[in-house]
Amino acid sequence: MKDADYHQMIDDLFIAIEEALDECEVDIDYEGAGGILTMTMPNQTKIILNKQPPLQQLWVATKFNGHHFNYEEGKWIDERTGAEFFSFFDAAVSKQAEKELTFNLQG
Repeated sequence: MKDADYHQMIDDLFIAIEEALDECEVDIDYEGAGGILTMTMPNQTKIILNKQPPLQQLWVATKFNGHHFNYEEGKWIDERTGAEFFSFFDAAVSKQAEKELTFNLQG
């Protein structure tokens, strides 16, 4: 994948997440800067998403562990667990926000 395509995909993903958080029933604060999107849950735990341009990966740090996603066949896939990003994201945010949430984000 070309670097420009990688950056555009991650930027579009971060914008979609920010828009979904604006509509979320749970008050999740977020801040995006320099290729990093930091989400702060009401209980003050954080989820941090960041670009890893040299590897063309999306890294996600949760309260519980870290995940590295590779873009494979049109999807972001966790290199360790094989989880697809969008289902992983819903589950991770739900767990840390302590409320079942579905964002309906799609690649």
